[in-house]
Amino acid sequence: MKQSNNSNRAFPTSPESWWIRSTEVHKFPALEEDLKVETAIIGGGITGITTAYLLAKEGLQVALFEADSLFNGTTGHTTAKITAQHGLIYNELIQHFGEDKARLYYQANQNAKEHMEEWIKEHNIECDFQKEDAFIYTNADDYIGKIKKEAAAYEKLGIEGGLTEQIPIDLPHKSAIVMKSQAHFHPLHYLAKMVEQLEKLGVQIYENSVASQMEEGTPPTIRFKNGKRVEADYVISASHFPFHDNRGYFSRLYPERSYVIAAKPVKPVIKGMYINAEQPTRSIRPVTIEGEQMLLFGGDGHKAGQGGKELEHYQALEKFAQEHFNIGEIAYRWSTQDLVTPDKVPYIGELSEGSKVFVATGFRKWGMTNSHVAAQLIRDLIIDKRNPYKELYTPARFKADPGIKKFVKENLNVASHLIGGKLETPDKEIKDIKEGEGAAISIKGKRAGAYKNEKGQLFVVDTTCTHMGCEVNWNSGDRTWDCPCHGSRFTYKGEVLEGPAETPLKLLNDDQIDYTTS
Repeated sequence: MKQSNNSNRAFPTSPESWWIRSTEVHKFPALEEDLKVETAIIGGGITGITTAYLLAKEGLQVALFEADSLFNGTTGHTTAKITAQHGLIYNELIQHFGEDKARLYYQANQNAKEHMEEWIKEHNIECDFQKEDAFIYTNADDYIGKIKKEAAAYEKLGIEGGLTEQIPIDLPHKSAIVMKSQAHFHPLHYLAKMVEQLEKLGVQIYENSVASQMEEGTPPTIRFKNGKRVEADYVISASHFPFHDNRGYFSRLYPERSYVIAAKPVKPVIKGMYINAEQPTRSIRPVTIEGEQMLLFGGDGHKAGQGGKELEHYQALEKFAQEHFNIGEIAYRWSTQDLVTPDKVPYIGELSEGSKVFVATGFRKWGMTNSHVAAQLIRDLIIDKRNPYKELYTPARFKADPGIKKFVKENLNVASHLIGGKLETPDKEIKDIKEGEGAAISIKGKRAGAYKNEKGQLFVVDTTCTHMGCEVNWNSGDRTWDCPCHGSRFTYKGEVLEGPAETPLKLLNDDQIDYTTS
C-alpha cells in the first residue's frame, strides 16, 4: 500500500528493509528448558553470529540467543558499507587518543574488511560484494578545513587515499577526501551462509528468547523472560543495548535513529560510496534490488524519540534524491537505530578485568567492520590470545576529554526529557485520532498514547517507558512509540521492539478508557 508525500510521489506506507525482504533463513526454536553451555551469546545480529562462528571454530561449545528473529535488528536495517571510513573520525581520534591508537582503530577496521572479503571468497558467497572507493565531501565552507585536517590524518596514519579535487558523482562540493578500496554488500546473504556454518559446527541457536537478567556468579547465570535459566562459563552481550547493565552503560550510551530510502535514478547508477561531512547527513551507495540498479540514500539522523515527525525525515531524503538524481518511485524505506559512546569508539571487551562476561556495543552506525573487530577481540580474550586492540576498545575506559563533557551533556538531555515529558499536557483527545494516526492524548488528566489503524481499531497505551520512566513519543514514520531518554522502542500495542526496556508498555483496556468516544 502506498501513500502520497508532499511531492505527490508514490511512497511505501510501511517501512520494510530490502535486506530482510530478500533473505530466507529457516526459523529456530525458542529456549524451552534450562541449559548449561560453555559460551552463551546474547544477540542474533552480525556481531553475535560472527562471534559464535569464531568461537565454534576454536572448539568451544556455543549457544546463541536472539530476543526476536535473526537479523531483524540493526543488522537488517543497515546501509551495509564495509569500510574503515567512519566519517571525519581520524583527526579527532588523534587529538583524543594519540596517533598510535588512532592508527590501531584504522588497522582494526581495515583488517576486519579484509577478513570479510576473504571469508566471502572462501565460501563462494553470492552477497553482491563490490569494492568501491569511499568519499566524504562537503559543500559547506566551515567544513573545508576539517576535510583538510582529515586528509593530514590519513597521511600520518598511512591510510590509502587523501584529498581529491573531483568526486565521480554529480553533486555540488567544495572539498572531498577519498579512502581507497572499501566495499559494500548484501549483509543478510552473507550472514545466512554463516548461520549455515554455525549449524554444521553444532552451535545451538534460539530465537524469541529474551534474556532479562544475569547473575555474575561462578559460572554466570542468565535468566530469561520465560523463566528459563542458562549457565555459561562465558557470557557475551552482543545485543543492541547491553542486556546486563550493572555497570551503568545506559548512562554512557545514547541512541540515534537514521533513515534509508531505495530508489532508481534516471541517470546510470554511480560508482563509489559517498557521505557528506556536514549535517544533515546524506549517505549514498549503489545497490541491486530485484535485478535493477538503484541507489540507497541514508541519513537525516537524530536522537531517538526526539526527531519530531519521523515521516518527514524520509521525505527529506526523497527530496535530496529527486533534486540531484531525478529518481523514480521509492522502492523501499526503512530506519535503524544505533548507540554512540561519548568518545565515538565502541565498547568491546570484558565488563571488568578478569570477568567472564563480555560486551560489544556503541558502533555508531559503523557496525559492519566493528562487529568483526568485536568478534575477533572477544574470541582472543576468551582463548587468552594477545590482541593489540584490547586497550583501545575496553569498556572500562572513561577519558575526561571528550568523555566527561559528553557524559554530562547526554545525562542533562535525559534529565530534561524525563522531567519535560511529565509536565507535558497533550492537547488531543481520543476523538481527535484519525485512521492511520498516532499521538499522545490526555485521559482524565493523564498522558497516554493512542493509535488508530486503517480499520478504525484503537490501541491506547500508558506512555511511561518501563525502563526509567521517561515519556515515549509517537514515531509517525515507523508507527512506534520511542523513548527520548535511552532509545527503547515499542509497537503501537506496547510490545518491546528495542531495549534497554524489557517490559511492554501497559495496554489500556475497556475498563480504563471509553473507546466509544473515538
